[in-house]
Amino acid sequence: MNQRGVAESTQWAILLPVLLLLVLGLVQLGVWLQSRTVASQAASVAADLRATGPAADAAAREAGRRVATRGGLDEVEISFAAADGHLVVTVSGRAPLFFDIGQGLIIERAVLPLEQVTR
Repeated sequence: MNQRGVAESTQWAILLPVLLLLVLGLVQLGVWLQSRTVASQAASVAADLRATGPAADAAAREAGRRVATRGGLDEVEISFAAADGHLVVTVSGRAPLFFDIGQGLIIERAVLPLEQVTR
């Protein structure tokens, strides 16, 4: 009696889920990397607008939030901190991952020197 067909079926039954998990893992890695890029761009946009002075706070926050949400981030928060003549903008949000194993929270920062406005 030939058992070759049974052995081959068993191999595929083991190999197929592993291959599918690998493909889904690569897709999830791509989504995570894209989310980091989006958060970094949102921080840069907000920092560029906010560096001119505190009067641009609301506009900078809205522009950063718009970039982040259009890029796919959820629960976006943007904060500003000024220290030693530098502006630090922090953007945090959740990446839309299939299986969040603790890597879904994305935090990116942008640092710019504060501009001195003179008349």
